Amino acid sequence: MSVCSEVTYIATSPSLPGDAAWQERLRLHRDRRPANWSLLECEGQLTAALQKAPQTHGLLIDALGGFTAAHLQTDEQEWDALQIELLTSLKQRQEPVVIVIEETGWGVVPSTAIGGLFRDRQGALAQRLASQANRSWLVVQGRALDLHALGQAVPL
Repeated sequence: MSVCSEVTYIATSPSLPGDAAWQERLRLHRDRRPANWSLLECEGQLTAALQKAPQTHGLLIDALGGFTAAHLQTDEQEWDALQIELLTSLKQRQEPVVIVIEETGWGVVPSTAIGGLFRDRQGALAQRLASQANRSWLVVQGRALDLHALGQAVPL
């Protein structure tokens, strides 16, 4: 985000005021962010936040999982429409957009239907986002790998 003179941080997860541990995590996030960054809390309404964010700002979206989790109760047709709206809104942005995406495919297979649905939706949407991204980075243990430079696209 260092190339952007103005940045909006978009938080996708709910704030959960009654959860002290979550509030501490949010405080740590706030303390780490530069003071001049704007904040939009969208609680899963990511497309609306993209439309609200100034076009002149770079965006840091943290994270895709909040968006995915907020829409687990939607049927497949509505989920497809939400994805298309999101992808379209992202294409309209002129300034850089960085999206933090939780990697769900490397862990244990979820034992619940809702956990499996989250993993499947998150993984498929992450692939769609990567296919339209200029760059895609995998960050593990403090190291970043440029997936576009090192990898080959797998057909969706």
